Amino acid sequence: MKVKLLCHTENCEKIVAFAAKLCYSGATIDELIEKETEQNNASFVEMLAKLGHESPLEHVSFTFGVEQVSRALLAQITRHRLASFSVQSQRYVSEENFSFVVPPEIEQNEEMFRLFSNFMNESKAAYSKLLEGLNKINLNKLEGSGLANDVAKMKAQKRSCEDARFVLPNACCCKFIVTMNARSLLNFFKLRCCNRAQWEIRQLAFKMFSLVVDVAPSLFKNAGPNCVRHGCTEGKMTCGLAAEVRNKFKLVFEKHNSNKTEQFGD
Repeated sequence: MKVKLLCHTENCEKIVAFAAKLCYSGATIDELIEKETEQNNASFVEMLAKLGHESPLEHVSFTFGVEQVSRALLAQITRHRLASFSVQSQRYVSEENFSFVVPPEIEQNEEMFRLFSNFMNESKAAYSKLLEGLNKINLNKLEGSGLANDVAKMKAQKRSCEDARFVLPNACCCKFIVTMNARSLLNFFKLRCCNRAQWEIRQLAFKMFSLVVDVAPSLFKNAGPNCVRHGCTEGKMTCGLAAEVRNKFKLVFEKHNSNKTEQFGD
């Protein structure tokens, strides 16, 4: 899995603080700017988190590039509808010799891994045969309709990929770009960083969290599953590891603070 923070709203904590202060102040925007300090913005953003005033967080966004994840993960993350996605198309891009994600439980068992790998190879072979056969059929049809050979080849390839992809497994790797505002990210982290979330999207969520902490620590100081801020809300379905989860997120902030000290000095 590869995850990269491609870009984000500049001065994001400043923007959130301005938006929130504007709600409660009679001052003009210029007057608010004159009073602005980095420390003041950070403390104000942290106060918003305690109050649960999250709407100002929608003014800032973060864009991630994600690679080497499964189509199964894609199906899960696109359920977070307050986000924008651009996904590499299986309709236009050939998936011959596709790479795939192996679940850890399968990878650790020799017999299960062999069964899984064999099926992936069978899927690749089926896809290639379908692509080849469909390409011949579609090319003959398109050339028969009077299209020039080069145009017919291009259209035939697209039509063939469009139908051959139906044999591809959920494990097939994909890549996408996703943009979320900070409020949507907090909700995403709350749901998907939880130990009860599926392992692959949980791994993705934690990588995304680790990236945004470095650029907006005050915004995401209380990010994570419910047990990071309060107690576990999963009832009898709890993983029973709330203390470990809290420590995991604490270590991310300690690493951020350590990097900041090394960058700017004591």
